[in-house]
Amino acid sequence: MTNEVQQAKRPVSAALAGPYGHPFHPMLVTVPIGAWVAALVFDIASRFVAEPAFLVAGSLWLIGIGVLGALAAAMVGFLDLFAIPTGTPAFRTGLTHMSLNLTVTVGYVANFLWRRAADTVNGPVGLGPLLLSVVCLLLLAAAGYLGGKLAYHYGVRVADEATQADGFRR
Repeated sequence: MTNEVQQAKRPVSAALAGPYGHPFHPMLVTVPIGAWVAALVFDIASRFVAEPAFLVAGSLWLIGIGVLGALAAAMVGFLDLFAIPTGTPAFRTGLTHMSLNLTVTVGYVANFLWRRAADTVNGPVGLGPLLLSVVCLLLLAAAGYLGGKLAYHYGVRVADEATQADGFRR
């Protein structure tokens, strides 16, 4: 195995990014993904119920939780990115993945502030914030695809095949 491939599999800091073969970043991304998908479900549901206030408030909370989770995932993700050798297709994919995720996070921060400024206490979520959530989730899906490519195609932070083979020995 080449030194560059081995470098991309090892954490910059096991204490911060997770031990070899078990990175923290994929665990942390479940928080913003789940929160933002649930927020969109609440947004859509707010348009179909007579009393949408609890759904509107819940969606706002979920967006805020998602932003905080995204910041935590990003900090650990930066450490994983630093392990990838620059000038490689994997590094370029990592930069695109990071850029999309940062764009999504900024979009959700704007969405959070937009909702806080709007007076929708008695009505459903406005069409603008709802559409912004849809666009952000579509970008998040593209970023997730690239994250999967980093792990499953390039093997970034994934244990090498010899280590994986241990799980299949009888």
